[in-house]
Amino acid sequence: MRGAAGRTIVYTDGACSGNPGPGGWAWAVPDGPFASGGAPLTTNQRMELSAVLDAITTLDHPLDVISDSTYVVNCFRDRWWEGWIARDWKNSQRKPVANRDLWEPLVEAVRNGDVVFRWVKGHSGDKWNDFADALAVEVGLSQEARSGDRAESVDAAQKAPTPAPGRADGPGGHRLLFTGHRPPELGGYDATETHDRLLDHLTDIVRAKGVMHDDLTVISGMGLGTETLGVEAAVRVGVDYIPVLAFPGMEEPWPRKTRDRFRRLIGGATEVITLDRSKPETKQKLVASYARRDAWLRQQADEAVVVWDGKDGYLAKTVRSITDEVGEENVWVVDPVQFVL
Repeated sequence: MRGAAGRTIVYTDGACSGNPGPGGWAWAVPDGPFASGGAPLTTNQRMELSAVLDAITTLDHPLDVISDSTYVVNCFRDRWWEGWIARDWKNSQRKPVANRDLWEPLVEAVRNGDVVFRWVKGHSGDKWNDFADALAVEVGLSQEARSGDRAESVDAAQKAPTPAPGRADGPGGHRLLFTGHRPPELGGYDATETHDRLLDHLTDIVRAKGVMHDDLTVISGMGLGTETLGVEAAVRVGVDYIPVLAFPGMEEPWPRKTRDRFRRLIGGATEVITLDRSKPETKQKLVASYARRDAWLRQQADEAVVVWDGKDGYLAKTVRSITDEVGEENVWVVDPVQFVL
């Protein structure tokens, strides 16, 4: 896309899970080329820098770079880099400039080119900022770089997903399943800082998937922990969600506060599916009812997010079962350890 005086507009963004943790970067020219890449252990700032550096060294100038990173934009707006160079790449406290290995080639590329920076508020409804964010989050999860000649082609391709083979009839839309650890593995039964940080990360995932799939629907068994957090993330972003209950009244043994939270989420659902008509009478039937629900959810899902520490044996089997249904490339595993303070 060309701006004033024939300048190419490019949006850049970076994302990181855990900071440090697995991350991704992306840039996109509206209705033009795009690219993304990742790193298994990095920081959000390094991913922001990597996005801009790749865009500037790949695209023809003049360029208008639009970013939601004040770390990047303010450096060039306020010319921080001039002081760094004058002090032999030391900051104002005479300490080495962080991420110099990326800053130095970036500053050089900007000095030798024709580049203007503009800040945009993240998650503010800017279509192309959201698009770049979605690409960055996606590659951060998958660690698989992507590129193409037309940014909107990614959007279009993702909006028409190929259904998983053998999937039973169920709710429409692109279905994103949430499952994984329950309390106390996620920091306790009440809201904690760890719980809140994980919810923020799951919200970023739902937001990114919502940009890629305008018919996104979150599906969840509504168990305590990850399954409920996935639905709360959908509520935050304004994405449709469908609770799939094994039987009526499954929340009755829970504390009152937890029951109220459950019923509030049920009340806001697009649809509620209850697989068994009545509560099982024995423990054996109870286990069987939950197993049928889990199998139904796996069959319905197009993609899945599993919060798993890589150690829990039951969840290891869950990951394998979901992978068999939707394919390895559509299962995103989030390690909760990175959110523990």
